[in-house]
Amino acid sequence: MRIIIARQLITFLLTGGVAAAVNFTSRIFYNHFVDFPVAVALAFLTGMTTAFILAKRYVFPNSANSTTKSFMIFLMVNMFAFAQTWIITMALAYHALPAIGINQFNKDIASFVGIIAPVFTSFLAHKYISFKEA
Repeated sequence: MRIIIARQLITFLLTGGVAAAVNFTSRIFYNHFVDFPVAVALAFLTGMTTAFILAKRYVFPNSANSTTKSFMIFLMVNMFAFAQTWIITMALAYHALPAIGINQFNKDIASFVGIIAPVFTSFLAHKYISFKEA
């Protein structure tokens, strides 16, 4: 049992890393067209879609839930993750980092930290709720 959970966690971290990279790079892309807060939200949706596809295929392929049910639960879990990401990113970018004198790359640093913040809570929620196994 521990080996299965460890393997799933490692695979989740790898696929989540890909989704995080998609999130991070798409935020930079979106930022050319929209303001930073909007870019963060759009990038989160892009990364979340990537994360769902990869998690369903590689991390939790034996889910007892249908794809539609898994996606709906995945969306609800990710709304909590988005709240974590949003609050951390905005607080760092607009308050904490400038307050300590970090003004260069502050939005990139804030975005990166915000993206990785909900990793473990998301893994547990997806394992036991979104992609619950039979």
